[in-house]
Amino acid sequence: MANSPQAKKRARQNERRAAVNQARRSRIRTYLRKVEEAIAAGDQAAAKAALQAAQPEMMRGVTKGILHKNTAARKMSRLSARVKALG
Repeated sequence: MANSPQAKKRARQNERRAAVNQARRSRIRTYLRKVEEAIAAGDQAAAKAALQAAQPEMMRGVTKGILHKNTAARKMSRLSARVKALG
């Protein structure tokens, strides 16, 4: 347990940051799930729209340190290939 005032403050800050990061991660997953659902339904127009909505959210996750940039690029590449294959 944190004893010094500085360590206590750090613990409070970490708690707040964890909550924010968790919300961001959840939001990214939601956008990705919408793309997956559209692909599963076979609706290319909806999948394309969902992918365009998901892309900036994933890139924002990269800038905020939630995702590694290569991870986001890999996921976007694979999703876009699957959306393209629907056509």
